[in-house]
Parts: sequence; C-alpha cells; structure tokens
Amino acid sequence: MYKIQTLNAISDVIFGQLGDRYTVSPDMQEPDAILVRSAAMQDTALPDSLLSIARAGAGVNNIPVDKCSQLGICVFNTPGANAGAVCELTLAGLLLSGRDVTGGVEWAKTLKGQGAAVEKQVEKGKGQFVGPEIAGKRLGVVGLGAIGLRVANAAAALGMNVMGFDPAITVEHAWLLSRQIERAGSLDELLAACDYVTLHVPLTDGTRGMIGTDALRKVKKGVRVLNFSRGGLVDSAAMLSALADGTVARYVTDFPSDDLLLVKNVLCIPHLGASTPESEENCAVMAARQTRDYLENGSIQNSVNLPDVALAPVSKPRICLIHQNIPNVLGSITAAVSAQRLNISDLVNRSRASLAYTVVDLDEMPQNPDALQTSLAAIDGMLRVRMLGM
Repeated sequence: MYKIQTLNAISDVIFGQLGDRYTVSPDMQEPDAILVRSAAMQDTALPDSLLSIARAGAGVNNIPVDKCSQLGICVFNTPGANAGAVCELTLAGLLLSGRDVTGGVEWAKTLKGQGAAVEKQVEKGKGQFVGPEIAGKRLGVVGLGAIGLRVANAAAALGMNVMGFDPAITVEHAWLLSRQIERAGSLDELLAACDYVTLHVPLTDGTRGMIGTDALRKVKKGVRVLNFSRGGLVDSAAMLSALADGTVARYVTDFPSDDLLLVKNVLCIPHLGASTPESEENCAVMAARQTRDYLENGSIQNSVNLPDVALAPVSKPRICLIHQNIPNVLGSITAAVSAQRLNISDLVNRSRASLAYTVVDLDEMPQNPDALQTSLAAIDGMLRVRMLGM
C-alpha cells in the first residue's frame, strides 16, 4: 500500500491511475508521495518517508527543488498537459492585443439607458477602440516547447508570419513544428523583427527579467508583448517605461501585479492559462501516472531534478538508488552487491547535473536485504536507497 498526500484539490481522475493500492488524503501523515498544484511548499516539512512530489502543472516555483534533490526526493511536473488550454488563451490574448475589445466592451456598458440613441453613439465612439488585424503580421514565439509550438503552428494557420527562437528545442518538438515557422538565430533578432512577441519559457535564474530594459531597446516600435508563461520573465518597471513612450503598444499578461493594474494599454488576465476542466484533468492524470510508475517500478518521466529512466515492471528484486553524480559511486554499488554473492541481471545508470540515478535488477532475492540496504546507504554520496520486489 502507498500513501499519497494532496496539498490542493486534485481531480478524482487520479483514482483511475492509482488503483486500490493507494490511500489518498490531504491530511496524510508520513506520505510516500505528494500531489500538488499551487500550494506553496517552500516552508513545508518534508518527512523521511517522502519519495516524490508531483506538480499538476508545468512550473515548479512553489516546490523547494534544491532541498528535494539533497534529500533524494524526485520532483515531477506535467509539461504539455495544459498546453491546449494555454495555447487557446494565448491566441485570445493575441487578438485582444490588437483591437481594444475589452475597453470597447466596458465603454459600451456606459451607454445603458440611452435607448434609441445607443446605435448612433456606438457608431460615433467605436473609432477609439480600433486596432490592426493579425493576418500578415510577424509573431515572435520565444520558447518552442509543448505550448510554444502549438501557438506558433496556430498563428501560422491564421495567416501570421511566425518566427521562433529556442536554442534548446527538442527533436520531437522540431518535428511537430510547421515548415512555415522561420527560425531566429538569437532573441535579439526576433525582437527586432516582430510585431508581436509571446513568451513560452520557464522562469529560471537565466530567464528572470529577460524582457527588461536592454531587450526593450531592441524591439520593433509598437510591438505587442504577451506573457502567458511566468510574470517574472518581464521586468515590470522596464515594461511600464516602454509602454509610456510608445515602444510597446500593449502588454497582455496572465500574471497581474499591483504596478500593472489599471495601467493604460496593459491587459491583466487573472492567471486563467490552465484554468479549464480539461487541463486540470490532464495534469492530474499525468501527475498520478508518473507517481505510480515511480513508486511501483522506479520509472522516471518528466522529473525536473532527476534523469528520465524508462523501466519495465518489477519482475526481479530491484534496487533504485539516487546519489550524487561523483566518481566511484557506481563501483561501490556493484561491490556492495557482489559482497552478498548476488548477480546483477541488469543495471541502468543515468545522470542529470549533480544527481545520478542507478537501478540494479538482481537475479535472486538477497538473503539479508536489510544488510544490503545498509551497506548501499553508507556509500559516499548516496542520497536514497529503495528496494522493490523484496
């Protein structure tokens, strides 16, 4: 039996993935795994029992990933599960960034009570809300992951000229990208060429404030900027300055902040990007499936701190080890196994930055599993030892 703690309301579709071997509760003590959406975990105590945390969403800023790595806790996210929802809202933002539809709707409400004069007032006042069509304009898509590539392909289908920039694009995503998409050699090249710019990259130390004073000096005059990824990608002070002098015609963001609210030509949407029932269910299904596969088999997919490792279901005694990516650990592991006169039938070793993950399948059951686990845990750099099928 496995114990799962939920830190937010998670769709009941998770039970279709987990089955009857799992007990799920928001009040679970000593859980094996945590499922979370937006709850802040930076100050959350992490029990020794905890093996994994799965974020039902793409961003993991609410999870102390570095601390989890030090404790040998696997952290998952669910990239692509909300891609359809965010893509749709980005397209809506793209359209709203041209004509001032929201301003026009609010103005139309003020005509209430004028009776037959409403139609005449509409024709007289509509000119203040006009704006350009998107067809034939150039859209720059920064980040061509699951969401960005969908936005790029959809915009191209709507008649836009699309330029993409992503130095880390995967082969899979490159294959899915429309041939119409032009590749930018640099972010500066994209900024200088595009009438619209939309951001679809994670928030990291390297991307924080990427659209700041320096970047906004390089944009095409009158550019429209969309941010449906993370608020911190854009330096708000620099953006407000660029809006004031007309460098940026409009800024559409899914991340309102006090300094952006009620500012002319800023459209703040209340973080609705993934807020659809379909998206929430997709994220919950992916998070539950990844958790199940890790707990039962040791398989890792979409971890943000450990390498992906696809494993068959457990059919022999299996040892899963998380350790620092330093010399001699693998030799120490095989030595500890050999010391118990055990034969290794299969061994997988993968690394990611400072961490490594090693999985050892044995031909037979150890005579003393506890002693083997103790010797493995004592290896220099070892962070977590799990025994499956024993």
